[in-house]
Amino acid sequence: MSKVISGHAVSVDGYISGRTPDGDEEFGRGLGDAPMLFDWYFDGDTPSRVFDGFRLSEPSARLFDALAARLGAVVAGRVTYEHSSRFGGGSPHPAAPLVVVSHRPVPGIGEAQTLVTTGIGDAIAAARAAAGGKDVGLMGGGALTSALEEGLVDELVLHQVPILLGAGRRFFQQLPKHVRLRLLQAVPAPGVTHLHYEVLR
Repeated sequence: MSKVISGHAVSVDGYISGRTPDGDEEFGRGLGDAPMLFDWYFDGDTPSRVFDGFRLSEPSARLFDALAARLGAVVAGRVTYEHSSRFGGGSPHPAAPLVVVSHRPVPGIGEAQTLVTTGIGDAIAAARAAAGGKDVGLMGGGALTSALEEGLVDELVLHQVPILLGAGRRFFQQLPKHVRLRLLQAVPAPGVTHLHYEVLR
């Protein structure tokens, strides 16, 4: 069976967004001159083989493209979907269709996108059906938390950026039980360390 993989850029203290001076969230950024959590997508000299416009360092490109090539479909939570400008009506992955999981209707969802309102298990099942035997990517802290609670996540990749944001939106939400991980790979790269874990059951 295909695997479910969740990956995201995070600060060392576990945030995916910081706070602006007026208290609003800014996805992927901290205060003042703090770096974007996604700067490493564009700061290198190695073009991605999967994503047009991405230029990463060589170690980041090698890991990032290998993971991206495994995906046949992507599941995104509602908050991630909205913060990402609804992915322009398409998908965050150029070759993998998007399934959006939400507890309520999503007005104006793209024709190329699938909405599932009956929970993360059904969303992952729909993504597996669309993935053609390849793996499923999972985006968003809320979706990840729900999937971890139901034992549906196989691998977790944290692209850890060396900054402490101190406040904002945390990637991991509260879990009802602990989740044990086994480190598969740690790849240091300019501006980021890639931590690839297996989720133990």
